[in-house]
Amino acid sequence: MQANIALGLIETSSIAKGLETLDAMCKAAGVNPEIHQAISKGKYIIVISGTVGEVESALAKGAEIAGGTVVSRSIIRNVHSGALAALNKKVKGETLGAVGMVETKEALPALFAADAAAKAAFVHVAEVNTGKGIGGKGYFTVTGEVGAVRTAVAAGVKAIGEDAVVSRIVIPNAHEHLGAAL
Repeated sequence: MQANIALGLIETSSIAKGLETLDAMCKAAGVNPEIHQAISKGKYIIVISGTVGEVESALAKGAEIAGGTVVSRSIIRNVHSGALAALNKKVKGETLGAVGMVETKEALPALFAADAAAKAAFVHVAEVNTGKGIGGKGYFTVTGEVGAVRTAVAAGVKAIGEDAVVSRIVIPNAHEHLGAAL
C-alpha cells in the first residue's frame, strides 16, 4: 500500500555540509525531516517527506548546497507505507515464513530498495536500516511466503543495481529463533 507521499534522500560525505544542506532543504520547501543524522565514516544522511513537488524542490536545493559532498541522492514517489513504517526500526510481523535481506554499500539505497521490494510483492517489511550503527552501510529485511520474498529481494536489488549491493539472502522456512533477531 502506498502512503501517497514522497521521500527525498540525500547523503553527504561531510557532517557539517549535511547540516547546512538540511537547513537549506527545509527553508526551500514545505517538507518534513524524517531522518537527519551523522553516520559512520563522517557521513550525514537526510530523509525528507512531503508532496512530490516540494520534495523535488528541496532535493534540488540540497544538492546545490551540498555540492561535491553528495554521495547519493534520490526520490521515492508514493513511498510504500511498509517501508516508511520500518524506517530505522523493527516492525514485527504476524508470521515469519521466509526471510529476505539485502545489504547495501551505502546507507540510503537500502530505503530505495526496500520501497521497490514492498511494491513488487506481498511481503512484510520488518526493518529498513539506513546506516545507524553498522558502519555506514544499509539493509532491509522482509518476511512472507518464499516466492514473494524472492520476488521482493530481486526487485530491491534491481532498483539499486548490483554494484550497490554487498549481499542478499533468502531463507525459506526460517527457524522460529530467527524471528527474535528480527
